[in-house]
Amino acid sequence: MGQTQSHHKSIDLMSEASKYTPGGVHSSLRKLSIDMVFKRAHGAYIWDVDDNRYVDYNAAFAAILLGHTHEVIDRAVADAVSQLDCTSLGTTEDEIAVSKKIAEHFPSAEMALICNSGSEATYHALRVSRAYTGRMKILKFQGCYHGWHDYVLMNIHTPADKLGMKDLPCAGMLPEAVEHTTVLEINDLDALSAALRTREYAAVILEPVLHNVGCLLPTKEFHQGLRELCTESGTMLIFDEVITGFRHGLGGYQAHIGITPDLTTLGKAMANGYPGAAIAGSRELMMMFATGGGPVYFAGTHNAHPITTAAAKATIAELEKGEAYKHMFSMGEYFRTELAAIGQRLGIPMMVAGYGSILAPLFMDPELGLPQNYRELLCSETDIDQNFRLGLIERGVFVYPRARRRITLTAAHTQEDIDFTLQAAEDGLRELVIHHP
Repeated sequence: MGQTQSHHKSIDLMSEASKYTPGGVHSSLRKLSIDMVFKRAHGAYIWDVDDNRYVDYNAAFAAILLGHTHEVIDRAVADAVSQLDCTSLGTTEDEIAVSKKIAEHFPSAEMALICNSGSEATYHALRVSRAYTGRMKILKFQGCYHGWHDYVLMNIHTPADKLGMKDLPCAGMLPEAVEHTTVLEINDLDALSAALRTREYAAVILEPVLHNVGCLLPTKEFHQGLRELCTESGTMLIFDEVITGFRHGLGGYQAHIGITPDLTTLGKAMANGYPGAAIAGSRELMMMFATGGGPVYFAGTHNAHPITTAAAKATIAELEKGEAYKHMFSMGEYFRTELAAIGQRLGIPMMVAGYGSILAPLFMDPELGLPQNYRELLCSETDIDQNFRLGLIERGVFVYPRARRRITLTAAHTQEDIDFTLQAAEDGLRELVIHHP
């Protein structure tokens, strides 16, 4: 490890991949500034084809919660597929068990439907909200990501000169869909109230913690006001807990703050990295779907696949023991505190935002306080952030190499891993100070 890492095999294989796949990768977020091809993962570590080992803090974009190739989860999956693959008919005992557990743990959930990805779950949530309310408009918040579909793929990592406008990161989006979506800043109840008073909105969708831009925390007053305004206006409140669900507690972040949305979308950590997602809500809303005889179509050949349900059932069982949360929250607090102390010791303008097992370094004046909205987040310096992350990768610590992105722990990370990471962070920051005083 260290700054003499070789990436020759990765470079050669990425060149080969690019002959048959646009860009050599199968998701745009996998396209990195460094050519990396991975071959193995276990616990808190991933290895590339050049045999470089990394302490992994991307954790499959927060999908890995208990650790890579977790023995209990993998055994449950192996046992399941040895008996049953994909029939796409009827149901299975594991499907029943997972839906029951979601209903048991999430305050908003009386019923659940299992699908394949968070994008699918949010799409279904918006569609059923329109069907239930008879309204067409959607309201989202700057900095939130809710999937790849046209209704919400906008205003995520928006540059300063496009704030207040529709910022579309994708060509080919349907203008009529885009026009039906309004974008506001979090923690602005006045603007939210003015919008919802029109009674034109089918749904408000929100990440209860904005982890797609690191970690922006809506205030308690904002969450409470949001719930009250949605209730008063007859607007469906959707909590997109694709990241926060299960990661921040068995009942998601909604259980932590005591705010119950009308619909909840889940994914990622639900099955410890195996593909799977869900939409959950009240019986009245969920029976609107065609599976219950309602008018809202819901289908998918691989929905509630035996791999998904076996992994989700085993993951929830592990989480119910409680030790994983105690460990991750303790390690997360230690990581945030010690990383901030390094910045202070080196005289680097730096803060560390975060909650639970997630943190995000922000290279900005600590006297400004943690950002309360996306506009304030833009005060964080991106060049030093990105160079800091690239330095960590060269020192055997994998973080997503783009600025203002989350760093994610799993239950497999130990204090030894974090101490190793903190030393790599200090070494990298010292080097940045020398070269960019």
